[in-house]
This record gives sequence, structure tokens and C-alpha cells, in this order.
Amino acid sequence: MKKPPPDTFEGQILALLPSLRRYSRSLTRSDAEGEDLLQDCVEKVLARRGQWRGLNLRGWVLTTMTNLYRNTRRASSRDRLVELDAADGLASPDNQADPLERLRLEQALDSLSEEYRAVLMLVVIEGYSYSEVATMLDIPIGTVMSRLSRARQRMSEHVKADNVITLRRPK
Repeated sequence: MKKPPPDTFEGQILALLPSLRRYSRSLTRSDAEGEDLLQDCVEKVLARRGQWRGLNLRGWVLTTMTNLYRNTRRASSRDRLVELDAADGLASPDNQADPLERLRLEQALDSLSEEYRAVLMLVVIEGYSYSEVATMLDIPIGTVMSRLSRARQRMSEHVKADNVITLRRPK
């Protein structure tokens, strides 16, 4: 199958896949559910390309993904299921030198509520401005800033609580 040219709508969506995959996995906290969300999002975006106004494709797609995730959560809250994630045991390439540190960061990220995690991922990892995130999530900019601050604080507290040796600041 031939890869679409980068200047086409499909080519631009293809270029966004790595960041969309990261964001979907951070929302769902699961590789399998993240892939499902990613596929649902790409399918919806391709089917509704006529609704795109030609500005900020990445923001439009991330907003679509956020809304799909929220709708799925609302629907699944009625039908609670316990899922065993078979992908947990699969090996993945790890570029970090300390796998324990990566695990601690993943646990700290997973301990955040979905609202805090979404804001943290969009600002810190994906590099969006506060106003862009406010627009994507349909919340005031002040809420973005307070959620980001609280998310960073909780991440710091979680990581600090797991330290074997108490960290001291030089005097």
C-alpha cells in the first residue's frame, strides 16, 4: 500500500499518529484500550473530514479523541467490567537507563485523575499552550493552569514518597 503524500489530509493524520498514540494511552492507561481509542478516533476523523475548518488539525483531532474518550467512559460507567490487560507482560523497547524510574513515573501518572492527566499530557508532553488546551478540553484557562499545577504537585509527591533515601536540598 502506498503512503499518502504529506500535504494531503490523510498524510497529515498519518504524521500525527505517534502523538495521538501517546495521548490515547495516557488517557486510557492501557495499551490495548489506547489502541482502540486511537483507531476509533482516526476512523471518526477520516469519516468527518468535511467538518474540519482547515485550522489546527492536530488540535481538532486531539479534541475529537478527548470527546470520544469521555463518551466511552460515560457509557462504560454503567457497565463496569474488570479487564486483565494481557499486554502488561510484553517486552517493549526502553530507552531509559533506569527501568525502575520509568515504572515510578508511570505509577505516578496513573495515580492522577483523568482531568489532571489530560492537561499534563497536552501541555508537558504534546507542547500545547494553556489557551489551546482550554479550547480543546472546553474549560477555562484558569482551570487548565490549576489542574496542571496540581498534577505536577501530585506527581512530585508520589515520586518523592517512593524514595528510599530522603532527598535533601543543599544549604
